Amino acid sequence: MGLKEDFEEHAVKVKELTTLPSNEDLLILYGLYKQATVGPVDTSRPGMFSMKERAKWDAWKAVEAKSTEDAMGDYITKVKQLMEAAAST
Repeated sequence: MGLKEDFEEHAVKVKELTTLPSNEDLLILYGLYKQATVGPVDTSRPGMFSMKERAKWDAWKAVEAKSTEDAMGDYITKVKQLMEAAAST
């Protein structure tokens, strides 16, 4: 299985978690997913009254130096960590 297929499989698996990840973990996943699928941030930062959108933008901006492959790999690793944590509770 190639990296892209593995990434897509884990993008589905994360939706099957029985416990909702923390907001911090969700933001990490969001940033890595956007970097892997879109590339570097291509929009301006949302205003201060859009707190949720601003946090998501910041999470994406934080990983913009990663290559598509690195972002996919880190996303897969993070999903595996969340799945292991969910299985141990």
